[in-house]
Order: sequence, then C-alpha cells, then structure tokens
Amino acid sequence: MREYLKFYIDGQWVDPVEAKTSNVINPATEEVSGRISMASLADVEKAVAAARKAFAGWSQTTREQRLELLLAIQAEYAKRQNEIGEAITEEMGAPNALGCGFHIGLGGGHIATAIEALKTFPFEELRGQTMIRREPIGVCAMITPWNWPMNQVAVKVLPALATGCTMVLKPPQLAPYSAQIFAEVLDKAGVPKGVFNMLQGSGAVVGAALSAHPQVDLVSITGSEAVGVEIARAAAPTVKRVCQELGGKSAFIVLDDADMAKNVAGATGGMMINSGQTCSAGSRLLVPKKRMAEAIAAAKEAAAAVTVGDPKGNFAMGPVVSKNQFNEVQRYIEIGIKEGAELIAGGPGRPDGIGKGYFCKPTVFANVDNKMVIAREEVFGPVLVIIGYDDIDDAIAIANDSDFGLAGYVNGIDGEQCNAVAKRMRTGWISINGGFDFNAPFGGMKRSGNGREWGEFGFHEYVEIKAMLGYAPAPQA
Repeated sequence: MREYLKFYIDGQWVDPVEAKTSNVINPATEEVSGRISMASLADVEKAVAAARKAFAGWSQTTREQRLELLLAIQAEYAKRQNEIGEAITEEMGAPNALGCGFHIGLGGGHIATAIEALKTFPFEELRGQTMIRREPIGVCAMITPWNWPMNQVAVKVLPALATGCTMVLKPPQLAPYSAQIFAEVLDKAGVPKGVFNMLQGSGAVVGAALSAHPQVDLVSITGSEAVGVEIARAAAPTVKRVCQELGGKSAFIVLDDADMAKNVAGATGGMMINSGQTCSAGSRLLVPKKRMAEAIAAAKEAAAAVTVGDPKGNFAMGPVVSKNQFNEVQRYIEIGIKEGAELIAGGPGRPDGIGKGYFCKPTVFANVDNKMVIAREEVFGPVLVIIGYDDIDDAIAIANDSDFGLAGYVNGIDGEQCNAVAKRMRTGWISINGGFDFNAPFGGMKRSGNGREWGEFGFHEYVEIKAMLGYAPAPQA
C-alpha cells in the first residue's frame, strides 16, 4: 500500500493544510493500492507563493547553471526509472514491459533532448541595433494526464526549468505515483527552493484554482477538450497564456500498394498499445475500398494476436485506467454496433477468462462511415475503426473531415507519395512509415489544442519575447 500524504512546496515535503485523502484504485484488480492527500485552495496559495518568490532568482540564472541542474536530474532519473515504471504499471495498468520500457524511455528521452536544446537555445539574438531576448514567462501551472504520466510531466517540467521558469505541477488524481517519485528525483538533484512545487488533488479544485490564479503566468494542460475549454475560461480574466494538448481522432492512411496488409496489421496492433489510451492514436484507419476484405482479414488477425491480462505478466495489453473509462469504452462499442458498423474483432465486455479488472477487448469495426459517432468522437480505448476510401483525394478529405487535428499517419512504399499526402493533412504531427523524433514539435490544430511541446519547440511556450531597440553592442577588445 502506497501512501503519499505530503506535498512538495518550497523545497520541502509538507503536510496539507486540510487533512483530506483519496484512495487510488489499481485498475487491474479493482482494489485500493494507495492513498494521496487532496490539496485545498490554501495549499494552492502556498505553492504559487513559493514559485513566485523563487522566480526572481531562478529567472536570472545562467544557461550553464540550468544545464548543471538538468544533468543532475538526468542522473537521478536513471537511478529511479525502473521504480517509476513499476509505479506506472500499478497506477494506470500499463503492462510491465511498457511501463518499464516506452513509458520511462519517453521521460528519459525528453530529459536528454532538453539538455541538448538548452545548449544552443537562442535566448539572445542581435538584429542590427535591436536585441531580441527570450525571457522566462514566469510562474507556470502544469496539469498532466494519467495515460502517459511520465511523458507529460517531462515535456512540461524540463522546458520550464531550462528556460528559467518556476512552476506548480498537478499530476492526475487517477495516476499520481510516478509524479511523486519524479518530484523526489528533482529534490535529490538539487532543484532550488520554490522552483518546482507539486500538489496532488482534483482538477475541479487544484486545476481550477491554478488556472484562475493572478500570480500564475501560464497554464499548460494535457487532457480532454472539455477540460481544456474550462481551463481556458478560468484563465481568460487574467489574460495568461494557455497551452493545450487536447483530444484526437487521428487518421492512419494506408496507401494502395503491396504492403497494405502488413501496414493494416501494424496499425491495428499499434492502436492497442497502452490500451488505446493515447491522444495521438491512429484510431481511424483509412484503406482502399476495393481492398476492404483484405484489410479486414489483416486487422482481424492482428487484433486476435493482442494478448490481454495482468499487467505484471507477459501480456501486450492491460486494463483501461478506471471503471468510468471502462464504461465509456463499452458505451462507444455499443454505439458502434447500433450504428451498423461491422464488428470484426472484440466487442462488449471483458475478454474471455477475465472476471475482474477494467479490461476491454481489442475491438475493430470495419466499413465505418466517417459520419458515425465512433468515427467522430474520441473513444480513448482499444477501439479501431476502418474506413474505406476511393482514391488519394478521397482519403485526404476523410482524414481532414474531423473536429480534431492532433496527429496523423501515412504508410506506403512510395516515400514521395507519402510525403505528398502528409503535406495535405490538417494535423500538427504526422508519422510517415513509423517516423519518430524527440526533437519534432508535438501539438494540434483545430480542437486538438494550441502550442507545441517536445524539443526546442517546447521551450518557446515558456518564454516571452522582449525587443530592446538601439541596443549598444559590447565594445570590441
């Protein structure tokens, strides 16, 4: 049983102002795995005050001082990363190989990327007699989700530290353990007092208070569209910057070539990673109509190969994060059936032989119309829809016919054709034939949000631009 009952404020682990706790449920067992304290408005005030006080000094540190800190964080993270991975498995049900693999690998990758970006980031740029300065924006509130908990903490905290900002982090109530360990990593690495603060608690209390707080200069939120809208509303009266990475219903276009069946199989298996709880998941698989039967056979076989079970065992897919999430996935599966989509794999209920835990079946619908609910709304579970297209123009039209624009995928033998298709897709991040890059900016268009994270592009969210006209350059020696 884990108990995380203190908050990290002003460089210390402190008791909450009010003694209120919440149980954390293990989604694989439906049993209580631990308790966390729930922050109050008084705790928010303490954390923001600490961050504001620390900003005066931290914002004036040198690039070299901040690099030294990031390198210390990297070293401490390496010591604790497997422990963080085990916590992710327990808190949100990621299979152990995934939790101690890609989950912690993302955190480590973002630390390394931030270190390299900091070495060359242009904080000052002289253009004639005008000095362009990029200065830290101030106190940042960070609200992170439960589905990729370490990834989303790292892509917010590291750029903020690197650019000289101070911050208050609110991790997800459903998956709080890994962030608690990460806070211990930062403390051990020597983050100065007040630069990093962390409060556990509910979005309705902590998230809302941070968003509206007049001493918070930026809010960075990763979550649902509905939550993003409410945070933007709360932040509007104080005219603070709001960076949002929200929902997605990303199109995965498979080109009509000899590798189509292989690419369909890969897309199907990829959709089930992390139990489909990925905002950038390729949940709309677009295939040539004339080859729909071939695509169905490949997808059906790939879905059947996805093993589901105890995340501590040797299974490819664990549970979804909570009872509410399980019920939402089941609701969407029932909607798909009622809409007349062809169910070719999975379906309602738990997989055979599993009587407990929030486990869903890897589910695939074929011959889906892009106007169906299951093609329009984000299910956030292991549910893939296959949509047929007539030609490339039709595929692009279908892909772009969405309220969302977070991610996209194009797979095919002809690289030039893949590039041409990707250029026409209205989405912020596109993987061509499995491309991946820690330095590539990640973020969305349309209702998927605004702003960018990852690599150097993530730094720009945390700086203000100052122009100093008539700047006198340093005299020549």
